[in-house]
Amino acid sequence: MNYFYNVPLGFDKEAIVNVPIPSDSISQTKMESVRNRLLQLPGVRDLSFSTFSPLDNDIWNNYFKFDHSPKKTDFLTYFKWADASFFKTYNLEFIAGKPYSQSDTLREYVVNETLVKNLGIRNPKDILGKEINFWDQKRGPVVGVVKDYNTNSLQTPIVPVVMGCWKDVYQVIGIKMVPGTAKQTLASVEKIWNGAYPDYVYEYEFLNEKINRYYKEESRLSDLYKIFAGIAVFICCLGLYGLVSFMAAQRIKEIGIRKVLGASVNSIMYLFSREFTVLIGVAFIIAAPLAYYFMQRWLEGFSFRVHTGPGLFLFAIAGSLVLAWLTVGYKSFKAATANPVISLRNE
Repeated sequence: MNYFYNVPLGFDKEAIVNVPIPSDSISQTKMESVRNRLLQLPGVRDLSFSTFSPLDNDIWNNYFKFDHSPKKTDFLTYFKWADASFFKTYNLEFIAGKPYSQSDTLREYVVNETLVKNLGIRNPKDILGKEINFWDQKRGPVVGVVKDYNTNSLQTPIVPVVMGCWKDVYQVIGIKMVPGTAKQTLASVEKIWNGAYPDYVYEYEFLNEKINRYYKEESRLSDLYKIFAGIAVFICCLGLYGLVSFMAAQRIKEIGIRKVLGASVNSIMYLFSREFTVLIGVAFIIAAPLAYYFMQRWLEGFSFRVHTGPGLFLFAIAGSLVLAWLTVGYKSFKAATANPVISLRNE
């Protein structure tokens, strides 16, 4: 879960809020006015109108014709229709070419690295100037290539992406705010939004919170694992404590005799700890392969994931041993330091 929340996604997600906008024709005529008023706010650094945010599980995809080919591509391409400010707002990195010019309709395109590779082109610069044709209606040259970024949750691999200006399909404003000014800025954004769209309900969502929401189920499972693991460890410690108490009571005379014959406290504590250490080692040998198998099966559902190395299991066995020694050590220390006269006076 830490990996999901902290892995670089290829774009900037911090201090960005997404505000849905109405998609009717009258509302579209107000976009430029809303843009200009929002950019005048001291807490707004950049903003962009788009159909989706960079990472969004809502998708629009299709095939296209490339470089005047009569046939469509054999792979689906995801569309990220957005204005020219999209690249600056989300800090997307170009590896070839430049952003398209601001426009209301599709005239130029920007693609990602994966699309270039899927077309069999090795050098991203070689795709610049080549035509992309959607539905035999929306034609235009490729003017730039951006570095791959995650367009969907980490369950899915990076997909081919085409980007272009298309004002008629914009559904959201991405507003990049100055850090530390969110409260005041959002209040001002709401006033401007309500003034432009009085017949609609104002809503907003921070982009990083939206992305985290895609892992809500995994996060809930993670919390359950922690709770049940904690309960299991607690019960195991109780069992260990009970078992060592029973063993100490059963061997109280043996301990007394050992002490009379010169055994040290450390040697008696070692006598108890050794047996439990062997048991924990056997349990670890059984549990580790099972844990590795089920973790790998779960992680296979994610295209981007952590790798479970030996360090994780070494940490687990070390933690188990320390916890067991602390549990056993208390009771065995009491037994080892008891007066042997008390245990042997009836003999």
